[in-house]
Amino acid sequence: GPILDRYGRILGIHKGIWNYTIGQRKGLGIQSEKPLYVIDIDPERNAIIVGEERELYREEFYAEELNWVSIEKLEEPIEVKVKIRYKSDETDCTVIPVSEDRVLVRFKKPQRAVTPGQASVFYDGDTVVGGGIIED
Repeated sequence: GPILDRYGRILGIHKGIWNYTIGQRKGLGIQSEKPLYVIDIDPERNAIIVGEERELYREEFYAEELNWVSIEKLEEPIEVKVKIRYKSDETDCTVIPVSEDRVLVRFKKPQRAVTPGQASVFYDGDTVVGGGIIED
């Protein structure tokens, strides 16, 4: 499938979307004046979208498949910390209920390489509040 820039221009051909991850820079097999990173993976178009590092940062994401641990369910926004990948640090956020099985997670500071399909875990100090799967 195609490797595209954010404007839809074809920059190259990839070897299968499963070989790439959000934030990846090495092994793209394309030439560019500036360093390019995987900023999105579009399974419907079988496309890898690349852009500059600044495009990797997000201020928020949606999470689904929620699992609450220290609360029964989320009825109003809460201020907690979130961890968005295994080796990342926790960062301050507000978790806002959208529906019974969906929340909006808004970071205090934009975060790099928020990856759909990965787990997000919410903490209040050392207590796990709950978590969910990062969606597009």
